[in-house]
Amino acid sequence: MRARRSCLSVPARPSRKLEKAAGLEPDEIVIDLEDSVPTELKAEARAAVAEALANGEFAAASVSVRVNGRETPWFSDDLRALASAGERLASVIVPKVESGDDLATAEALLAEAARERPIGVQALIESAQGLRDVNDIAASGGALEALILGPADMSVSLGFPSPEEGPRWDFVRSAVLVAARAAGIQAIDGPFLRVSDADGLRNSAERAHDLGFDGKWALHPAQIEALNEVFSPTGEEVAHAHEILAALGGKADGAVALDGEMIDEASRKRAQATLARAGEKPAQ
Repeated sequence: MRARRSCLSVPARPSRKLEKAAGLEPDEIVIDLEDSVPTELKAEARAAVAEALANGEFAAASVSVRVNGRETPWFSDDLRALASAGERLASVIVPKVESGDDLATAEALLAEAARERPIGVQALIESAQGLRDVNDIAASGGALEALILGPADMSVSLGFPSPEEGPRWDFVRSAVLVAARAAGIQAIDGPFLRVSDADGLRNSAERAHDLGFDGKWALHPAQIEALNEVFSPTGEEVAHAHEILAALGGKADGAVALDGEMIDEASRKRAQATLARAGEKPAQ
């Protein structure tokens, strides 16, 4: 599974922003064709992104594109253009997903272009309806890799007074997380909107991490380092994971004691997950 500790959203226009993003190294670059591109530039931006994917070079390990929503006149053209834009595209992010049909339509359009490697899909959950049906959405897409929480639109849909952090978001995040985990896919937290507030960003990221999320969107390159740090296991966590696996050895059931703590098969799975997040491939 791709690392998505930090997912930097980059406008497709103006071109200088896309050019600058090509040299940055978050886990994932998210090129935006939706909110950041005005109506009159949609076609131009789409063509520029397809060209960049086909012929450009990106330092980030993964490059994805947020297309315009299913109910817009640009949705089909976005997907068809991206499907034939080359192998650099890792996934398409579908905004404002409210049903499994939204993802099925996206996957069908992507499949129209012959490719040796399928394109992944990520779903932005941004409305009360999407949140209500998030379990069905998570289970509906064969190419679905992640659910992403969209806080700005979600706060409006739910009637929150603002998208600011607070305990009211715990239920929303938990609903997205449980749906993602039940479907075996990633859960990615949306961006922290106050870009100049470094402490607020870290607090938001730590809250999402503590709830179980895999990563978070960034709106500025300065946020990448903090997100990578928060969503990476510490050296102590990695060392403890190795200790747990060594203590359990090939034991298939039961429990053993390690430093006064009882560990068992659940401990093994947690340790393996920790090492996977650290980029290691522990033995099964």
